[in-house]
Amino acid sequence: MLNQQQRMTLLRIARQAIECAAEGKAEQAPQSADDPELARAAAAFVTVEGPEGLRGCIGTLEPSLPLYLTVSEMAYASACRDPRFMPVAPAELDRLHIDISVLSPLEPIAPEKVQPGLHGLMVRQGFRSGCLLPQVAPRYGWSREEFLSQTCLKAGLPPDAWEHGAEVYAFTAEVFGAPLKDV
Repeated sequence: MLNQQQRMTLLRIARQAIECAAEGKAEQAPQSADDPELARAAAAFVTVEGPEGLRGCIGTLEPSLPLYLTVSEMAYASACRDPRFMPVAPAELDRLHIDISVLSPLEPIAPEKVQPGLHGLMVRQGFRSGCLLPQVAPRYGWSREEFLSQTCLKAGLPPDAWEHGAEVYAFTAEVFGAPLKDV
């Protein structure tokens, strides 16, 4: 569990990366973190939302970089590389909200053990995979079956693939955020 100071450090790193992306500047890695918790390898997603809704959400499920670098890279990518959206513009910055989701490792899970609101899901079958964060199911009021089906659909699979051989993995997330202007 991250403390308030660690969370604020990560939110500031995310803000700097988003501002850099919005201004069309090259991605700049933040200085190294003195805090061992921020320097540990961790998977994370960064979600950028505006008044009209989602503006970008990119992350990684594999803990390959130190957490502070993962957050920086995912924030930059969320602001300008999410193929579903136009890049964030400088005029939007004061109206954006950012959420950071620091993920636990993926673990195989039986579908009947999935708990919407606690678990995030990754479903994989063949070359297709899809992921939904733990906060998605409660936002839409999805049951366990709906959450599993929606994750399959995100992977480009039939909605019942979780019942027909798709691998199902779960993770939890520590989620925190703030309006960009307040960080």
